[in-house]
Amino acid sequence: MRFRSTRLLVIALTNIVFLASPATAQEKSIVVSSTTSTEQSGLFEFMLPIFKMKTGINVKVVAVGTGQALDIGRRGDADVVFVHDKPAEEKFVEEGFSTKRNEVMYNDFVLIGPQSDPARIGGGKDIQAALQKIATAQAPFISRGDKSGTHAAELRYWKSAGITVLPTQTWYKETGSGMGPALNTASAMNGYILADRATWLSFKNRGDLVILVQGDPKLFNQYGVMLVNPAKFPHVKKTEGQTFIDWLISKNGQDVIASYQIGGEQLFFPNAKK
Repeated sequence: MRFRSTRLLVIALTNIVFLASPATAQEKSIVVSSTTSTEQSGLFEFMLPIFKMKTGINVKVVAVGTGQALDIGRRGDADVVFVHDKPAEEKFVEEGFSTKRNEVMYNDFVLIGPQSDPARIGGGKDIQAALQKIATAQAPFISRGDKSGTHAAELRYWKSAGITVLPTQTWYKETGSGMGPALNTASAMNGYILADRATWLSFKNRGDLVILVQGDPKLFNQYGVMLVNPAKFPHVKKTEGQTFIDWLISKNGQDVIASYQIGGEQLFFPNAKK
């Protein structure tokens, strides 16, 4: 009888250990579709382990252009969308794919080009004037051409400068790629390119490229985060996704974002509305 009781106790304890084992427990995780700049700048690599340590939630990032990231959300293939094209984000909410857009952080765009600067734009602050000079000189300009937030901003700047750009123009090159590969192309061709400052600071293959135009208020670059609407897609992990958003806009999350630097320079500036 004692042997049978002992055996039952061992089985019960084994089952408890088995059920509690991290290897068998289902991991809490979410999918975040996001712009390439948050990944290629190193922000996610820096930030997400801190978030996981605090919440136990693993974040799986799909890093693509903002347009593609929003489309992933529209298909219900992500729980959270974290991007940087405010007009497109507001449209995403208006269409019912999310119920709220939360501002998280900002940085700025910079216009980069070769030190030789054939269009003579260096030292200026006016993005429209700089683009007009590049178009007049027909100097090589590299565009992401991928419907990303950076690409959308670039097209707005060309439009406000009164210039129509077409892929058929020999000096205007669309890569259809993320920020890093587009910067590689600009470096290889000694061309001009619009980039977010964060990706530029983390970019190693600069060649002859330098920042030539910066500081124009129009170059402000805001990032927003949205929970994909669980009313449209019941499989969306509402609790875990909202936990991620709440952490990003909390004091702790904002402090983590502010603390991320490369070479002593801060890449993103938190500005979540309290």
